[in-house]
Amino acid sequence: MPRQTNAAHSPIGDAIADGGRRRAHSTEYQRERARLDPFEVIARQVILRRGELELTQKELAERVGTSHSAISRLESGQHRASFATLERVGEALGLRLVVSLEPIGT
Repeated sequence: MPRQTNAAHSPIGDAIADGGRRRAHSTEYQRERARLDPFEVIARQVILRRGELELTQKELAERVGTSHSAISRLESGQHRASFATLERVGEALGLRLVVSLEPIGT
């Protein structure tokens, strides 16, 4: 009988965690993470505030005047949203959109 291990394996046999570690050190991966970081910060803020208000994504979408899928994409932290959309989401959540420019590397 084959020995059981706790490591999850991909279909090609490498431990999934090993692939994640290699990917995390990739320059391309680091660049993409840096690009998405601001969107993930916004996503966390929207999710937190929506939870405080006990709103579903669908209810927030109705307040914003957009689709449920648009709110889902925003909350995934993987997609850009226009300033107009972020402003409408903020207003629907009782928040003010604040934009700033900061020195690179801080």
